[in-house]
Amino acid sequence: MSNLESYPPVFRQLKASTPPQLAELNNNCNSMGDTAQASSSVDIPVVDLECLSLEKLGEVCKEWGIFRLVNHGIPPSLLSKLEEHVKRVLSLSFESKQALLTNPLSYFWGTPLLTPTGAALRGALNINWLEGINVPLCHLQQFESEDPRLHDFRHYLEEYGRHLSRIATTLFEAMVKNLNLGPKQSESSLDESTGFIRVYRYPSGSLADEAWGMMEHTDSSVLSIVNQDQVGGLEIFKDNEWLLVNPISGTLVVNIGDMLQAISDDQYMSVKHRVRTNKQAERFSICYFVFPAKGSVIRSSKYKPFTYTDFQQQVQHDTKTLGYKVGLQRFKLNAAV
Repeated sequence: MSNLESYPPVFRQLKASTPPQLAELNNNCNSMGDTAQASSSVDIPVVDLECLSLEKLGEVCKEWGIFRLVNHGIPPSLLSKLEEHVKRVLSLSFESKQALLTNPLSYFWGTPLLTPTGAALRGALNINWLEGINVPLCHLQQFESEDPRLHDFRHYLEEYGRHLSRIATTLFEAMVKNLNLGPKQSESSLDESTGFIRVYRYPSGSLADEAWGMMEHTDSSVLSIVNQDQVGGLEIFKDNEWLLVNPISGTLVVNIGDMLQAISDDQYMSVKHRVRTNKQAERFSICYFVFPAKGSVIRSSKYKPFTYTDFQQQVQHDTKTLGYKVGLQRFKLNAAV
C-alpha cells in the first residue's frame, strides 16, 4: 500500500495536485488566517514532577499557562512502543481505519472538534490538515478487535492512560493548594473518568505554507498533556508574538485549559496555540485531555455559573454557526459578545 492511500480522499487529492490545482483546491480547504511565522523558538519553563515546587508551578501557570514536564515516571519503553503503534495504525489505509476503529474509538480527519460521541463536528469553515483517533479511556476496555495490531494498540493506550491520569491528578492537586480551592470545588473540578487520548497525524507536503495542521485555539479541558514527536510544529502565542516550542525527547508538554482558567478566576491562563505542518515529514502527537465531573457547576467571580456540558454545547453551536470557537468569553460576566 502506498502512503497516499492512508490519507483521507481530500488529502490524497491535495497531495497529488500540481501547483495550479492546489490553489483552486485550497479555496475549499483551510485558509491560514494569521500567517505570521513564529518569530523564534522558546524554552518554556520546566517542571519536575519528582521534585514538585508549588511556588514554581504557580508562577508558571500564571505567567505562561504551559510548561515542559520532566521526571514524569512514564517508562521510555512504553513511550516508544505506543509511538510505534500509533504510526502503524494511522498508516493503515483510510478505508481500513474507518472499518477497524469502531466504537468506543472513533477515527476523524479535517477537524479536531468532535461531538460527545466522537464524531467529527462538521460545519466548521476550515479544514485542518490532520487526522486522528479519539480514545475515551473509561470505555477503552469495551473495544474489541481480532486484528492483533489493534489489540496491542489498546493495551499500550490503557497503560499510557493510567500514567497520564496519575500525572494530571498530581499536578491538579498541587494547583488546588496554590489556588486555595475548597475541598468540594476541587473534588468536582477534575474527574479522571472524563479523560481521553487523541492521537494525531499531520501529513507533510506542499500545503505546509498554506494550511494549518491545527488552527489557533485554546483547549477546553482542565489540563492537556502532549507527547509530540521530534518533527515539531507546536507554536504558542505569548506577549503578542508566536513562538515555536521545540520538542525534547522524553518530556511532556502540559498546558492549562479553559476550564482551569475559569476555576482559577483567570489566575491561570489557557494558552493559545496552533500546529504548523512540515514540508518534509509527517508529525505525530499523542494528547491527553481531562475535564470537570459531569454536571459539576463551575463558579467564579469572573464568569456566570456553568457546567462543562454548557460550555461544550456553546462551542459546538458557535463552531457550526460562526466557523470558530468563542470560548470563555461567552460566559464572562457583563461581557458583550
